[in-house]
Amino acid sequence: MSERIIRGQIEFEITGVNEHEAEGEMLIAEGVVNSLGSVQAGALIWFADVVAMSLVLGGEQPQEGMDNFPVALTLNAHLLANRREGHLVARARWVLRGQAMSTVRTEVRDDAGQLLLDLTSTHVNIR
Repeated sequence: MSERIIRGQIEFEITGVNEHEAEGEMLIAEGVVNSLGSVQAGALIWFADVVAMSLVLGGEQPQEGMDNFPVALTLNAHLLANRREGHLVARARWVLRGQAMSTVRTEVRDDAGQLLLDLTSTHVNIR
């Protein structure tokens, strides 16, 4: 097998967080596409996971050395479709908000509203 260097760069914005949901937007750019030209599945999952984490943090900005961090115990992802260009929107909502653990469902959709990724994650509560 020949050695290959693979590079990527993901960039997105958390556009809103409130008590019930968090939302983020990502432009499909060269740094997140695979060799076939569509968004790499790991980039979609990373995007959705960070939006979910933003909901669990309640809008608090994550920082290195934080005392508490909402560690995801499980990530269950269903990749339903993909795109080569455009904007993506991720919206995270509570499924269960418990005392010890919480579950979040995050959907990633394209410009037309088609569901691309459905991610359910369970997090240890930090508060």
